[in-house]
Amino acid sequence: MKKFFSKNKTLILAILFTCLALAIWRFGTLIKVPLFELDGQVDSSDVFGFLDIFTGGALSQFSILALGISPYITSSIVMQLLQMDIIPQFKEWAEEGESGRQKLNQWTRYIALLLAFVQSVALIIGMKNSNFNLYFSEYMADNALSYVYMALVMTAGSAFCMWLADQITMRGVGNGSSMIIVAGIVASFPGMFVDLYKEFFVSAEPTVANGIKFGVIVLLFLLIILGVVWMEGLQRKIPIQYANRPAAAQLRGKQDSNIPIKINSASVIPVIFASTILSLPLTIVGFTGSTNPWWERIFSYKEPIGFAIYVILIFVFAFFYAFLQINPDKMADNLKKQNAYILGVKPGEDTAVYISRVLFKVTLLGATYLTVLASLPMIITAIFGITSASVSIGGTSLMIVVGVAIETAKQLKTKSESQEYKGFL
Repeated sequence: MKKFFSKNKTLILAILFTCLALAIWRFGTLIKVPLFELDGQVDSSDVFGFLDIFTGGALSQFSILALGISPYITSSIVMQLLQMDIIPQFKEWAEEGESGRQKLNQWTRYIALLLAFVQSVALIIGMKNSNFNLYFSEYMADNALSYVYMALVMTAGSAFCMWLADQITMRGVGNGSSMIIVAGIVASFPGMFVDLYKEFFVSAEPTVANGIKFGVIVLLFLLIILGVVWMEGLQRKIPIQYANRPAAAQLRGKQDSNIPIKINSASVIPVIFASTILSLPLTIVGFTGSTNPWWERIFSYKEPIGFAIYVILIFVFAFFYAFLQINPDKMADNLKKQNAYILGVKPGEDTAVYISRVLFKVTLLGATYLTVLASLPMIITAIFGITSASVSIGGTSLMIVVGVAIETAKQLKTKSESQEYKGFL
């Protein structure tokens, strides 16, 4: 045992540091925003439900970390879009290497802080218009300065989350932003199963049928995890060959080269965008106090029209982000420069068309997979008659947890192997 700890000291310290950082983050989600009195929790089942899962319930509790890491994620996506010849300076920085990435990262943080402040002001004003209680002392009056003060506190909380994510990335295990998001999702699982237990055994009569339903739902939860693990590992590999490889290379054995394209190259970004766009009109309507049922029918994904719009948005953003991540023209140009070609396809324009066609087919399958995954919570709750808003079996949250778990396991394996090689040398 002593030999094991001495051999893996660096890895163990990294894991302990990650756990400590996540514990600090979890403690911060329990600290309420000053000058705000909240009885219970904000009902986030419709408007903020998706974002509240990412923050581990901090948004529904109106914590100082209510925004979490979400402004930084939004800012990162915005920066990727701005690099597409929208702002030439950003595109030049993206091609400069490490120094350019540092400049882009700095601007990403500036935009994230600006977004955090704007979101904080909108959230505070919306809470006030929703008849939640704001309390002021003799030192703070009910004026614009008070709201700016609360918004600055929430912005500072978001900045703290970004700093904590950086510390996890540098000194801990895995990507810090992903780890914080996963921690928020995992923190909601115990409460979800407790509410599910109450649904079938406390609120209702504890019968054999309810016990069977509870067991089937738990089994479905495990099967969905296995399905997500399998789908996240699927790739479409495009075989390539190099024209300048010497014939003597055959003596070293067969060396396969390919271009791997993931089935779900856009990850969970399309679902986040679709949910955010649909939630904005409902958020504005909810803050103004309007009760028009047509808004719910059009923009709530629990209604037929809203669900159809939700699916369309997922497909649109899946294709947009996939082709943003993988540029067929640039990939074809790089292959041509390396004297590489796809079997049976001419270099240049034909290669770009071929990659675009393959990417379109793969993204179509990935978008369908995302749509099914995003629809599972609604389908399962409708089939089993679950009324608790906190119970969401399946969904994209599981995909995030599984994806980050796979990447973290790979990084742990890489670090442990590098330590073994270091000790061997």
